[in-house]
Amino acid sequence: MRPQDIVILLKIIASGGKVLSNQELAESLLISVGEISKALERNRISGLINPEKTQVNRLALRDFLIYGLKYVFPPQIGASTRGIPTAHSASPVKEKIAESTENFVWKYYKGTRRGNAILPLYAKITQFIENDHELYELLAIVDTLRIGKSREREIAIEELDKRIIHEIK
Repeated sequence: MRPQDIVILLKIIASGGKVLSNQELAESLLISVGEISKALERNRISGLINPEKTQVNRLALRDFLIYGLKYVFPPQIGASTRGIPTAHSASPVKEKIAESTENFVWKYYKGTRRGNAILPLYAKITQFIENDHELYELLAIVDTLRIGKSREREIAIEELDKRIIHEIK
């Protein structure tokens, strides 16, 4: 499994039920069509997407994000820099916690906020995230699960469930 495999699954969920072609995924995530195909196959083998590679196994993905992601892709926190807010420094988690003195960002020269740099799951996130609000929120939630303390993680799980599980019910 590679980090972009998770980003691809989150993009499928963020599409709101629209079935995206490999070409559409590639263009929106700045990943080659070949790598999209390989990632979907890895996700199929791991049980995170159905055999037709069209529907995410939301419950399995939820469990993986909550319990496994930080061990498979541990957060790498760097020095203070300018970037795009992430984790509990970004919506939707930041509105539900007390103002924190510690901010986290994905390093990006066009960023508007200073904070400790977090290496994003996929290096090109900062190049496409500005135009995809739903995916941005999911990735910020995922980063909260990777680096947050227990209260922040609880809020992130609630927000994750709203976005991942709500369509199952």
